[in-house]
Amino acid sequence: MVKKVLIGCGVAAVLLVALAVVTIAVGRKLVERHVESSAATPLPPAPGGTQKPGDTQDGFLYGRVTTVDGATYEGRLRFGGDEEAAWGDYFNGNKKANPWVAYLPPEKVPRDHESFEIFGWKLGSRDKEVDLGRLFMARFGDIARIDSSGRDVKVTLKSGSVFNLKRMDASDFDDGLRVWDATRGVVDLDSLRIRTIELLPTPPLADTPYRLQGTVHTSRGEFTGFIQWNRQQGLGTDELTGQSAEGDVRLRLDSIRSVARRQDNSAAVVMLFDGREIELSRGYGGLGTYVDDRRYGRVLVPWHAVERIDFSPGGSGPAYGDFPTGRPLTGSVTTAAGAHLTGRVVYDLDESETTQTLDAPSEGVDYTIPFGLVASILKERDTPLIKVILQSGEELRLEPDGDLGERNAGILVFIDGGSRSEYVTWSDVERVDFDRPPAMYPPIAAR
Repeated sequence: MVKKVLIGCGVAAVLLVALAVVTIAVGRKLVERHVESSAATPLPPAPGGTQKPGDTQDGFLYGRVTTVDGATYEGRLRFGGDEEAAWGDYFNGNKKANPWVAYLPPEKVPRDHESFEIFGWKLGSRDKEVDLGRLFMARFGDIARIDSSGRDVKVTLKSGSVFNLKRMDASDFDDGLRVWDATRGVVDLDSLRIRTIELLPTPPLADTPYRLQGTVHTSRGEFTGFIQWNRQQGLGTDELTGQSAEGDVRLRLDSIRSVARRQDNSAAVVMLFDGREIELSRGYGGLGTYVDDRRYGRVLVPWHAVERIDFSPGGSGPAYGDFPTGRPLTGSVTTAAGAHLTGRVVYDLDESETTQTLDAPSEGVDYTIPFGLVASILKERDTPLIKVILQSGEELRLEPDGDLGERNAGILVFIDGGSRSEYVTWSDVERVDFDRPPAMYPPIAAR
């Protein structure tokens, strides 16, 4: 890879970036904001829009939050104020370092060639290690606690595994947190004010909305489960926004029966439970729709792949205790040369537990499959597609991208009880077979 370095412009760019960071840091306030009653009290729901007495509410996030000045808040949680709200939703961030690189032989560490030029004159070159930093992604049901200190965010899983994240890149943390505290009311906390979030089993709650559930119809099949419209809105009290011929439209999601895409992609047709039909020409669903399909974990369906989405009330979903503690990935790796290595597996120099996920696309749909659901990964000679066999026996053909693509950093196998490790580059992998975990994943559909 050749990088052209313009010294004057580069220095100026660095100074501007530094100035911007300082300005943002100084300008941000440590905010504890009590939500006004109009925001805390939902609009009148459509029929069946809130949970009824006797319905389970233990699928909603719940925890105890301690601030930097020692104050504590406890109650139902929602990250970003209006985003992640359930144990099946994902917490995302960026890892600070990759500890698995230390197990690679020096000659096996992936490297890249970098050249330095100024106005076309080559000044030199060097080899450098490829950036093996990785994104962090875990369901809230797999997490025990989240700690913040200075520039770092530390996430501890139920298994005891600890991941250190870059403070300003832990996007779901930095979006802030809304707490339904029993004594203080509904409070929004800025992330700079938070020291610790302890996640706890959800007790009985009152006046909770239901989660969106439904079926997303696509040309390659149907996906059914809990839904996050536009990647964020997952509760009946959330809103779908757009523009119709009459102007801006805001619709509570619990008032919507279905949303269909015009075949020419020119509009979305929204059918309400009261029988009305509204056509939206702009401003809807551009980020795609998450579906927690119990067969695969989670899929992301882009708007252009949607034919129709049918919505229905969905209860609250799996409880905190329904998510089993993650276990180390174990299994075997078969190489193209016929070698067979068995032991603990670290896939893509990253995923090492059953709670972590295999991420790859197929025909526009992005799959996020917990490794606890994966039985085998096979490269086939007659097609570029990768066969992924699930523990259920279902077979998927996924594209060679993401965790199945050429940027896969290879696989570590700890053999002989973990006393030694073997490293296999992705290009040398023929198949991977995972041991079946002792506990499968919780049902993702409504209970």
